[in-house]
Amino acid sequence: MRIGIDARFYGPVGKGLGRYTEKLVGYLERVADPDDEFFVFLRKENFDVYVPGNPRFRKVLADYPWYSISEQIFFPFLLRKYRLDVMHFPHFNVPILYERPFVVTIHDLILLRFPTVRNTTRSRLTYKMKYLAYRLVIATAIRRAKVILTVSRFTERDILTAFPTAVGKTVVTYEGCDFETESDVRGNSDISVGHGILAPYFLYVGNAYPHKNLAAFIPLAARFQEVMFVLVGKEDHFYERLQDESTLAGMQNIVFTGFVPDHELGELYRDATGYVFPSLYEGFGLPPLEAMRFGIPVIAAKRGSLPEILGDAALYFDPDDPDDLAEKVGNVLGDASLVVRLSRAGKERASMFQWDETVERTYDTYRLAYGRKRLD
Repeated sequence: MRIGIDARFYGPVGKGLGRYTEKLVGYLERVADPDDEFFVFLRKENFDVYVPGNPRFRKVLADYPWYSISEQIFFPFLLRKYRLDVMHFPHFNVPILYERPFVVTIHDLILLRFPTVRNTTRSRLTYKMKYLAYRLVIATAIRRAKVILTVSRFTERDILTAFPTAVGKTVVTYEGCDFETESDVRGNSDISVGHGILAPYFLYVGNAYPHKNLAAFIPLAARFQEVMFVLVGKEDHFYERLQDESTLAGMQNIVFTGFVPDHELGELYRDATGYVFPSLYEGFGLPPLEAMRFGIPVIAAKRGSLPEILGDAALYFDPDDPDDLAEKVGNVLGDASLVVRLSRAGKERASMFQWDETVERTYDTYRLAYGRKRLD
């Protein structure tokens, strides 16, 4: 087979999608059939980041911005040049003009479930046009895909409810969790001090989009002024807005670190008292699972896919009830036996999600799309 991978999100530039794409390509290199050829499409900003470790993998420059007109019009012409038997798009933004067999991964329907101008920095009219384009692109991708990969049963149900054309084409492939743990990390143990962080502190890692519900940290910090709340994520419009709200509320115990590389992030995980994840909607929820791998007690909103992914290893709260969240934080601070139980259960839960299994099943869907295999 001649297999294409849309890796324009590859690496840190693509945030969560970047990690997914990086792991996908890396593990595919390990299991690739010697008769198959892989073409990895990248942008200029991550072209040198990916260094193929398998001679069957070839890099191709595809410098088309995500969600752009050039992505829709010119990217398909480049793909056709390589006569691909199967193309994998790890996100919904499949070019409408691409007509050869493809597999698409749909991580969630956040833009469909939270269609609000507050999710963007653009004008109301521009946002509405973008939203209509999103509906067209994702609906077309779902209708024309040979296989639709979803990262949880929750996302699968969400897709099947919203798009009847997906029936019979969905395959669940959970993401893996292989972030280095405290036993693997040998970095600078003063990273917390460097960011002005003092124990005890609760951690959050991720972006600050409105559905992440990070505003919940402000009343929480007001109740626990002896505790620090550390929010890790690349600075953008949404984090700046949250920082302004925090400053106006007079919160001195909320720390915004900005982007932190993985080798330093491991130190923040290691020293944290707990991990708080107040998101209102998640297709998978990798950050709290990574925290569990470190043995950090996780407090998570009982929404979206989180109960499915985190199982009984997390302490859940109602994100509409600030008192419930405060109670759970108080439980972690005051109940040592609870912390031990959550730590043990979390490590066991995180170990269940392996990238090699994810990628093996993904590879099977390429064979399915090409007509070589049936999935059980």
